[in-house]
Amino acid sequence: MPQLSKLDERQQAVLTLLSTQVKRVFVTGAGGFLGKALCRFLRSANIDVVGFARGDYPELRAMGVQLIKGDIADKQSLLAAMQECDLVFHVASKAGVWGNKQSYFSPNVTGTDNILAACHELNIQRLVYTSTPSVTFCGFDEDGIDESAPYAQQYLNFYGLSKAIAEKNVLNANCATLKTVALRPHLIWGPGDPHLVPRVLQRAKAGKLKLVGKTDKLVDTIYIDNAVYGHLLAAAQLSESQPVCAGKAYFLSNDQPILMADMLNKILACKGFAPVTKRVPASVAYAVGTILEWIYLGLRKNEEPIMTRFVARQLSTSHYFDISAAKNDLGYQPLISIDQGMQKLKASL
Repeated sequence: MPQLSKLDERQQAVLTLLSTQVKRVFVTGAGGFLGKALCRFLRSANIDVVGFARGDYPELRAMGVQLIKGDIADKQSLLAAMQECDLVFHVASKAGVWGNKQSYFSPNVTGTDNILAACHELNIQRLVYTSTPSVTFCGFDEDGIDESAPYAQQYLNFYGLSKAIAEKNVLNANCATLKTVALRPHLIWGPGDPHLVPRVLQRAKAGKLKLVGKTDKLVDTIYIDNAVYGHLLAAAQLSESQPVCAGKAYFLSNDQPILMADMLNKILACKGFAPVTKRVPASVAYAVGTILEWIYLGLRKNEEPIMTRFVARQLSTSHYFDISAAKNDLGYQPLISIDQGMQKLKASL
């Protein structure tokens, strides 16, 4: 049985509650950063977990997770795997900033629709969906916005568009027989992060890490344990007789807006790297991203360009959120601060 060191009493409390509410939990994307962490926490409370992933992950089996290999775009595979489950964490999706429409819509839209259909067919009554703040991002500053902010009218990549469609479908599916909630964690990081941290360190090591824009913008991030905690709280809330969170979306973060440069430099310091100081104008980064996108499209290259329009806008605009709704409805409070998380990250590196 996996052990979590110094489990916070609030984490322990929600896990204990959840263990009385569910018998078998289904986790999509179980081999990913968030999915694996969710499995680890659930198994620490001796909750039966079925993990669904495209690859094989021996570490999940070692936790006691029943791992099933499959593709969420294959509805029949899902129906077979989800038998006897009574709660779903739908974490799996294709993330990223580059790729064709089909590569994002197949897992993110079709896959989510398959999950919803399977829940109805198998009478699974609770679904926690991992969404993203990208559903509201259209290229401009987001200064302390809350869930009343509308979906973007246009998107700079197929990731944001596909996740917005999927989130709408999940929330519209909420009904008496299937309670759904969508969570929007922003920039999940921590030990084992395969995305943000290694990308920052690799670019810094290659001398290619630069700040975008004349001034730094505030961003929200979320430490991995806090992201898991938010998901567990949402699942427990859905189990109430009248769940206030049902049919709603919630931003999740560390509730510590931080300058982009400061966040990057804290990550760099964990590895002993010098702070980033080089800058490129936002307009130049956007122009370069536009040109590279056209070139890569023309050459039909699958690998991600070093700059895209989406990345240029992400790095030169603010992204921080009012998470009052998550605090009020879910009882969410970040348990680990950025500096505490950085200490754990440094130790892991």
